[in-house]
Amino acid sequence: MDLSTGHRTIRLSAVPGVLTVTLDRPDAQNSIDTAMIRELHAALDTAEADPDCRVVVLTGGDGVFCTGMDLLGAAAEGRPDRERAAQGGAEFLGLLKRLTLTPRVVVATVDGRVAGGGVGLVAASDFVLATPRTTFSLPEALWGLLPCSVAPFLIRRTGFQKAYAMSLSTLPVTADQALLSGLVDQLADPLQPALRKLAYRVMKVEGATVGDLKRYFAKMWIITPEVERTAIDEFARLMSSDRVGRRIADFAERQRFPWEGGS
Repeated sequence: MDLSTGHRTIRLSAVPGVLTVTLDRPDAQNSIDTAMIRELHAALDTAEADPDCRVVVLTGGDGVFCTGMDLLGAAAEGRPDRERAAQGGAEFLGLLKRLTLTPRVVVATVDGRVAGGGVGLVAASDFVLATPRTTFSLPEALWGLLPCSVAPFLIRRTGFQKAYAMSLSTLPVTADQALLSGLVDQLADPLQPALRKLAYRVMKVEGATVGDLKRYFAKMWIITPEVERTAIDEFARLMSSDRVGRRIADFAERQRFPWEGGS
């Protein structure tokens, strides 16, 4: 059943017990903007309002899952002041946190490129199924940014050193490497048989139990309000800086990356 009416950045479809959320901004490489964050929250509202829904599947297009922040959109809006930047950081971090707490099992099925905030969506999911051609990267440092909202959830998935190395090197991580680090739970091609097998099992767990388990395990980890505030404040500081603003504007005006002669 198609439930996509009213959405611009995602498509929804449902079968008994499963809501599939497809990121649908192909012209923008499935980058994340304010509308997508809002519509992903609406999709979770839909899942949580359906007592029969047990699984939310996040997926993308052929070859691209999600490329993170919409830089062109950010450039069009102009360099934000610190307060507006903090609001944007809080909205994205809030979405990632909700994925970890929603009383539904969240499964990311990934085929292709995942970058920046897309890594956050993956890291905040309960299960990650990926094809062997999938790659993951955190290019934020090349722009003078940091993966502020992503890092707490990535560290939870992979441990400190793997998350730190991804952030500092900016190098793509292969699907095999992601599997070894814990960012990916299973490699499969095609993905659907693995998804059906997983969904068949987890749909036997009541939604209330899923919610209880997520809340309990959240208390076992370090993503405290202080950690959240640190992530938001650092994102706001960087996004509102002249240095980052110039790099994003240069990319929007000239399609030139910072390492290609930008400031």
